[in-house]
Amino acid sequence: MTLSMTDSEYHAQADALLRRLETQMDRWLEDDVIDIDTQRAGGLLELSFPDRSKLVINKQPPLHEIWLASRAGGFHFRWVDMAWRDTKTAQTFEQVFDEQASRQAGRPLQLTA
Repeated sequence: MTLSMTDSEYHAQADALLRRLETQMDRWLEDDVIDIDTQRAGGLLELSFPDRSKLVINKQPPLHEIWLASRAGGFHFRWVDMAWRDTKTAQTFEQVFDEQASRQAGRPLQLTA
């Protein structure tokens, strides 16, 4: 079920996701899982993998969406049923991120809660 969000609710949820991703990248580095460089500029988070490939996650405030760009293509997510869900497949952001990050890292990676 899709509920309309206010702009402030959108920014709160989107910013929480970006912070969570930054925290996870730091955790992977500390635990010697993988060294992924992060660069954040406002609503854009760029993740650079050891092979120099990138994942780019950015906010799309006018649409109340989060976009993820990877080697495999682009994915758009909307807040539905208390989760960021792909607008085409309804997969969660976490599912798509895990798949794309694992593909680019060449090893299994999984976001933790």
